[in-house]
Amino acid sequence: MTTRKKFPARPGATLVRAAILSAVALGGGGCATPGPLHLYTLGAGSAGVFSVASTSLDAVQDTGPDGTANVPSFVGPNETLTGFAYDPFTDHFFLRLAPGNRIRVVDRPARAIKREFKVDALSTVGGGDLAIRPRDGHVFALEPTERAVVEFTRLGEFVRRLALDALPGPAAGLAYDSARDRLLVLSGGKVAHVTAHALDGSLLSSVALDGKITPAALAYDPEKKEFYVPLNSGGAIGVFGEDGRPRGVIPVPATFLDVGSRSFIRMF
Repeated sequence: MTTRKKFPARPGATLVRAAILSAVALGGGGCATPGPLHLYTLGAGSAGVFSVASTSLDAVQDTGPDGTANVPSFVGPNETLTGFAYDPFTDHFFLRLAPGNRIRVVDRPARAIKREFKVDALSTVGGGDLAIRPRDGHVFALEPTERAVVEFTRLGEFVRRLALDALPGPAAGLAYDSARDRLLVLSGGKVAHVTAHALDGSLLSSVALDGKITPAALAYDPEKKEFYVPLNSGGAIGVFGEDGRPRGVIPVPATFLDVGSRSFIRMF
């Protein structure tokens, strides 16, 4: 198994995309221009929801092609983090806090809280992972005890609730596949699985992960078609292909994580 320490940028391809999308934005369309892939992580250790008793959750670790930086998460010592996602379109972090219906939005470049709100449709019995659809800013929140996902806007307006079909185990992680407009769910159990679901919750496919992971969070890179999952060692992240086979290990501890291309043009 290989060890990944950086996320290499593709300068030529990135510049071409930047030129095209910048022209669209300047013409009045407004969009986000994708840049190098970054890995965003919080916490380390055992799976599940836990209280912030140390400093492991007080910052988001940003690992990219130019090294690592920390961004304040603004998670306080008496708060419990239950879910996390990155929105590349706005360059914002979304944090879900206990009891499960609280959402905090952190502006990464400004290193400040952008907004906070509650979503009444979310359960208040523990919370779960988050995922974001960048093209319209809709947020998907996992409801593990109900085997469902709640969809709402960046501003907290409820959209709908989706029942997830045929989960092979307890739902633990959630990601969004922007290339194929589908949800990806990490389920724990004796063997961990990632299931793909249409946006009505129906099952599209399922794959078993060939490795020992911590069923706590899931991230997905649609360009490389790779899953990112915390390993059960608590000190690294496993990278898996869509066939479930391991492709590498990133030596970064995490309980919560997401990946995304840094935007050069942002919508606020």
